[in-house]
Amino acid sequence: MINFNVPPFTGKEFEYMREAVENEKICGDGPFTKKCSEWIEEKTGTAKCLLTTSCTHATELAALLADIKEGDEVILPSYTFVSTADAFVLRGATAVFVDIRPDTMNIDEKLIEDAVTERTKVIVPVHYAGVGCEMDTIMDIAKRHGLMVVEDAAQGIMASYRGRPLGTIGDFGCFSFHATKNLSMGEGGALLIRDEKYIEKAEIYREKGTDRSKYFRGQVDKYRWQDYGSSYLPSDMNAAYLYAQLELADEITRARMDRWNQYWEMLTPLAEEGRIELPHIPRECTHNAHMFYIKTKDMEERSRLIDFLKKREILSVFHYVPLHSAPAGLRYGRFHGEDRYTTKESERLLRLPLFYKLTADQTEYIAEQVKAFYRQ
Repeated sequence: MINFNVPPFTGKEFEYMREAVENEKICGDGPFTKKCSEWIEEKTGTAKCLLTTSCTHATELAALLADIKEGDEVILPSYTFVSTADAFVLRGATAVFVDIRPDTMNIDEKLIEDAVTERTKVIVPVHYAGVGCEMDTIMDIAKRHGLMVVEDAAQGIMASYRGRPLGTIGDFGCFSFHATKNLSMGEGGALLIRDEKYIEKAEIYREKGTDRSKYFRGQVDKYRWQDYGSSYLPSDMNAAYLYAQLELADEITRARMDRWNQYWEMLTPLAEEGRIELPHIPRECTHNAHMFYIKTKDMEERSRLIDFLKKREILSVFHYVPLHSAPAGLRYGRFHGEDRYTTKESERLLRLPLFYKLTADQTEYIAEQVKAFYRQ
């Protein structure tokens, strides 16, 4: 069976985890946490990176830093994971969903401004499949209306927009290191902070509302409860696992890109015949091969293709059910404008297996089976 996803593993993870244990530094903000944060800061140029227990928690920290309150509104796409909305709904905000672009599955930047009201506080672009949203337009809208931008870059590490790493363009960026991501610590994430003025407050929120980070740096003689907060620190053992992959991040990305390009080349004939659609990568975007998807004619055809591939030992999966159609989406949000593409395109999209150790032979077999389905 070819699984849809196999978490990345480089070989040094256990060695580094053992080192963390032997150093008796397995709690949060140990040596490997610092190494991971410094690596991300150097790689992306962000002012500060704070490793978190998940991308969900990174987004919750961003919502705290954006001072989201009851009655505020947050603009985001409906085609995203629930955490994108949850982080703001937890603070009492209303999720205002706008339609997506059918080419990239990202939020349609041309529809954002019409959704802005006097209650709007934040725009949350989601970089689907590691392909950047049209950030210049989004940042211009935010600047003109005095809004903050929180990038959901859960799928976006090692990807960029006009040469700028995803997650570093808005006020805050959120990475995921879940087992399904290009680089993984099992469960984990990171908050990227563009403006240094937010760093101290972010550290307090992340350290249960205390200034313990300053205490450990010797800046205060004791730490105290300063504000509300929670525990968003991952274990240093998880960070040790991640650091082994950060060291090989370029190699992992190249390997994924090789398989992505192989899919593209092998399935292009089907796309040229009009049988399927392939991903669109705008010229200004450098993606990270986070996923390879195709679009079928409709949901019925997609279901038949999933079943066809499963019988041939290939696990392929669809993706998000649009949030605005879910029970919580109906309670905590509203769709602004017309749903021209969100539902229709989500029902056509099918993700093929793509992971670090996927082989060329496996990729060829998968692509050949997709072609066989359309030849019947």
